[in-house]
Amino acid sequence: MLAVLSLAAFMASLDVFIVNVAFDKIGESFHGSSVSDLSWVLNAYAIIYAALLVPLGRLADKIGRKRMFLLGLGLFTLASVACAAAPGLWWLVVFRVVQAVGAAALTPTSLGLLLASVPAEKRMPYVRIWSAVAGIAAAAGPVLGGLLVSASWRWVFLVNLPVGILALVAAARVVPDSRDANVSKVPDMLGAAVLTLGIGALALAIVKGGDWGWGSGDTVAAFVAAAVLLVWFVWRAEHHPVPLLEPDLYKVRTFAAANIAMITFSVGFAGYLLTLVLWLQNVWHWSTVSTGLAVAPGPAVVPIVAVLVQRLGHRIHPGVLTTLGCLVFGAGIVTTLLLVGPHGSDYASALLPGELLSGIGIGLALPTLLGSATAGLPPHRASTGSGAINMTRQIGYVLGVSVILAILGTPTSYAAAHTAFVHGWWTLAAVELAAATAALGLLPRRPRNPAPSSP
Repeated sequence: MLAVLSLAAFMASLDVFIVNVAFDKIGESFHGSSVSDLSWVLNAYAIIYAALLVPLGRLADKIGRKRMFLLGLGLFTLASVACAAAPGLWWLVVFRVVQAVGAAALTPTSLGLLLASVPAEKRMPYVRIWSAVAGIAAAAGPVLGGLLVSASWRWVFLVNLPVGILALVAAARVVPDSRDANVSKVPDMLGAAVLTLGIGALALAIVKGGDWGWGSGDTVAAFVAAAVLLVWFVWRAEHHPVPLLEPDLYKVRTFAAANIAMITFSVGFAGYLLTLVLWLQNVWHWSTVSTGLAVAPGPAVVPIVAVLVQRLGHRIHPGVLTTLGCLVFGAGIVTTLLLVGPHGSDYASALLPGELLSGIGIGLALPTLLGSATAGLPPHRASTGSGAINMTRQIGYVLGVSVILAILGTPTSYAAAHTAFVHGWWTLAAVELAAATAALGLLPRRPRNPAPSSP
């Protein structure tokens, strides 16, 4: 059962990372597509995935987790085939949206089914294995993507078909059903739609701002639409009887700090991974196979560090671990921008050191943030808190991709490309410093000195 549920979670996580390597090849296949248009192949998936994680997880608690899991897995598999057959870029974006709906249905339900099926004293080792799958997907994604794209970028999606069928058959046989009898209402689905449109409008304004002009009417209108929609979402959360995100959660100091740290950390994570791929393919002109192998060492370090953190984490406060991880990740980005020059392609001395440092930082920060978000919540709110922190992570990915593509633009020369990438890396390093600062909020408050007693 653990193997089946982890395999499904692996598929959903893999699609976040595997498509990065196919980015350029997809653009070559659909002539006339700009970089900003291509960004929606990544962003559409992440936005829908983020917005639907919580409501579909809650709906699964109500109608049955196994039913939702099988529906999500089947939809994800069919949408993957549709992505592989997409006749145009915007068809691909539409099918990526459908794929994200399936991923948002299967991810929380796979963990819920696991937790409901094992004794309480055995849950933590199972959850650690399930969580480590995401790290393995991050490491395998670029390599597998590079190998598949060398044949055709369409294989990046088509590979999900045999895996999905195997997981569907196995899950139907070995995974027991479960549900939460206490769940009577589904969260605010209109609120989920408003959040989706708000984040989409913000991403649109950032990605297209350079093409439209930052002071143009279209850019200003997109920013205004994003602001109005996001304010409306917050208002609905305050007034809806079953909000998508419960405002009371953010009154828990550690939960609020974890979410702020997560969104800033994820901006750097997504942005840095994409810059590595774009640098190797567009500046050094490496093949997709070489690019996948070159990007893999950083993510490969993540599960190793995460395991060490699980064993030693009880000796170090999560706030310290997270802050240290953000700072090490930021140091990895700075190392990259200092070592990479506009000429030559010495990977071992120019890119590898920064990659390894970033992998260590991610391994320290990411699992700790995911755990810290729910540590201060009561048990009956842990499920919602887990969905919320994962939603925050996906929103950070969207903003990271959007910001880095806006900074890079379309350089016309080798030197201009180097300058643009350096500006992007400095921006990401600054974002990680902000994440480290936010992570300090996880540290326990010092008790106030009691007032001196009167004589």
